[in-house]
Amino acid sequence: MKRSFNPAEPELMDRPQPVTAELVSDLRNLRQLNRHFGSYALTTYFLRRWIQPGMQLRVLDLATGSGDIPRLVVDYARKTGTTVTVDAIDQQSSTLEIARGLSADYPEIDFKQGDALLFGEEGQYDVVLSSLALHHFDEASAVRMLERCRHLSRRFVLVSDLRRGLFASVGVYLLTALIYREPMTRTDARLSAARAFSFREFGSLAQRAGWRNFGHRKFRFARQAIWLE
Repeated sequence: MKRSFNPAEPELMDRPQPVTAELVSDLRNLRQLNRHFGSYALTTYFLRRWIQPGMQLRVLDLATGSGDIPRLVVDYARKTGTTVTVDAIDQQSSTLEIARGLSADYPEIDFKQGDALLFGEEGQYDVVLSSLALHHFDEASAVRMLERCRHLSRRFVLVSDLRRGLFASVGVYLLTALIYREPMTRTDARLSAARAFSFREFGSLAQRAGWRNFGHRKFRFARQAIWLE
């Protein structure tokens, strides 16, 4: 199954737009999908591996969306007695407006508008995260994104995404036909399944980005992750 990516046809959530009921609903659906279909479990697996009580960590989340991964990080840090500050970056001002509204009780998170391919300075963060973002890029930009993640972190990097294949395509089609039927969610979810990188392609992107001795494994519900530690 070959990757399908047309840069002239961005996902609906990536297009400039004001805050609308449709966007709010779409981001709520994405949070539910993250919670129930692997992203939270995957991220928590690495938080348990990397974060210990008493640590002080500066964290970056690239392409943060509505900020659910940063909130997950802060919740875990609070439970373990860890001090974290999180910079959460997204290019869409409307999405960030929604994220800030959902994060009023999370002063540890600073939401900033910015381009994930250009943001930050080398070695600025202890942990760099990116969840479900890489498939939004063409191959060359995906490599640049992974280069940025590697350069920005002085300790840990975690990049996770969908894993293209029959299971992902069929699963996304059924979910958006039966449960998440809103037009924006249905359109973007199906595009995401087609744009995701295969397991082999994902590892190749990391190698092209200069990653060495990195981890790479499959996770449940057609997820995958690469990491540096």
